[in-house]
Amino acid sequence: MDSNSVEYITKMVIQAINEGTDDVKMAVPVGVSARHIHLTQEDVEKLFGPGYQLTKKKELMGGQWAANEQCTLVGLKLRAIENVRILGPVRKASQVEISATDARTLGVNAPLRQSGDTKGSAPIALVGPKGAIYLDEGCIIAARHIHMTPADAAPVGLKDGDYVSVRMGNDRGAVLDNVKVRVDPSFSLEMHIDTDEANACQIRQGDTAYII
Repeated sequence: MDSNSVEYITKMVIQAINEGTDDVKMAVPVGVSARHIHLTQEDVEKLFGPGYQLTKKKELMGGQWAANEQCTLVGLKLRAIENVRILGPVRKASQVEISATDARTLGVNAPLRQSGDTKGSAPIALVGPKGAIYLDEGCIIAARHIHMTPADAAPVGLKDGDYVSVRMGNDRGAVLDNVKVRVDPSFSLEMHIDTDEANACQIRQGDTAYII
């Protein structure tokens, strides 16, 4: 764990204790994940043209990045959401992650899943500037989770695959259960929730949550 991480966690835990939350196990910064798309190279070319390569807009954690490219999602009732961001690099299977509100807008029965668990998930169509694709499965509502490094996890006795409860928010705060812990050296300490959860708890990007 680097000195910046130690300083941040120490400051947040002290703040929590001063606020009377003495059951806090760990403080975690919050990242709010908007709807987004992961694509195979084959599907990139179907949407954007032969030989097309995604271009990088912004670095994310774990080697991922937000691409400049976007496309339109189309549900089974021909309801659409435009300008949905694609994340790189390309993957072995295409996947669409949306919120429960998005699922109702699109008219798709997307299940709550961890990223990558798409077997039997909802079908959806994607439209790009050069073509369209139809995924028989691959549309999910991404389950909330926490990214951390082994150095973050070890002092509080957590390991990859554990589930924890997390307190967040103020006037409309809540305790969120069944939050999966993901541990990998390439990660940065951050809890990921979707826009529905953030709005319900009045949480913004960069706010602090507490594992309890």
